[in-house]
Amino acid sequence: MVKQSFSPIIASEPRILILGSLPGDLSIEMNQYYGHPRNRFWRIMFTIYKEDFSEDYQIRERLIQNNHFALWDVAYSATRKGSMDVDILDVVPNKIDELLKKYPTIRQLIFNGKKAEQLFKKHFEQKSTIIYTSLPSTSPANAQFSPDRLIEIWKKALI
Repeated sequence: MVKQSFSPIIASEPRILILGSLPGDLSIEMNQYYGHPRNRFWRIMFTIYKEDFSEDYQIRERLIQNNHFALWDVAYSATRKGSMDVDILDVVPNKIDELLKKYPTIRQLIFNGKKAEQLFKKHFEQKSTIIYTSLPSTSPANAQFSPDRLIEIWKKALI
């Protein structure tokens, strides 16, 4: 089944672009980045930026914008049965190069998981003006890291 990502969430002058691979089925159904209630992305972000956790998606979007981020996926569309990254095939990438040209304030790309990094490296050349950081996935499928350990790792990269 062909699945498609969303438009990016972008601050007016983003400094960091966080890239996932492709939204999971529940996120697509909800039309929200990291919509699965067990995905730890939003809890990590609210904790790092010392804000009260909210399930309100508009508040989540503001958290991204207020902290000078852009949030997007490497894949514009792909074939995938279910929600697992390992099942992603036939990727059509998003126009990340165009986004980076439009927002020259972006100085760091953070990959939310290895699959996002692999897809990026397959479809794009790295630029010497940007720092690339691969972080452990916030997906509920990545049970290797405790929530506290994920927060610690992500905080080092973001602050």
